Amino acid sequence: MEKIIVFGAGGHAKAVIDVIEKAGLYEITGILDSYKTPGSVMYGYEILGDEQVIANRGEQINGGIIAIGDNYIRSQVVSRMTSLYPDFSFISAVHPSASVAKGAIIGQGSVIMAGAVIGSDTIIGNHSILYSKASVDHDSTLGEFVTLAPNTATGGDVHIGAYSVISIGANVIHSRVIGEHTVIGAGSTVISDLPGYCVAYGTPARMIRTRQAGERYL
Repeated sequence: MEKIIVFGAGGHAKAVIDVIEKAGLYEITGILDSYKTPGSVMYGYEILGDEQVIANRGEQINGGIIAIGDNYIRSQVVSRMTSLYPDFSFISAVHPSASVAKGAIIGQGSVIMAGAVIGSDTIIGNHSILYSKASVDHDSTLGEFVTLAPNTATGGDVHIGAYSVISIGANVIHSRVIGEHTVIGAGSTVISDLPGYCVAYGTPARMIRTRQAGERYL
């Protein structure tokens, strides 16, 4: 069984660890988090320190996953890891209760949680997150670093740009396009295309204001 590390020791990391354990494909050798005390323990796994630890334990680690909920912060860590360790392998984690249809593609570093559904020929970009009971129908495309919160749903042929967030309970009808770095508010219904770099909510969802790349939403 391949040995991996998990980067992050917050609430999202706990959920990711559960997915990895339930899938049973990898052995977690420890957790990296520069904000936690090295030697402390979370969920039975030792906090090893920051990403510099990999230089000392490289032969013992086959890969890992960035378990940070915020899309933009997650991307910064991925960029830093890639710069320090160009050959580092990012694994994906899929809960055994998730449904992944024929032809679907899940990018590296992505997490698919319990009860999530991915339709046929749908592409999930690298380092994206589908939380519990999120559903993406057939022939859709999610860019990299996208998040679908719990109980979100899209129709078929939906395209969601990189770094965008579909918040809890929101729905997107078929064939809609949502730009990059956009946040759709909880419980909203998207029935028309929406541009990038905006916050939109309501039923139907309307653009409320613009937003900047990296602006906090959690």
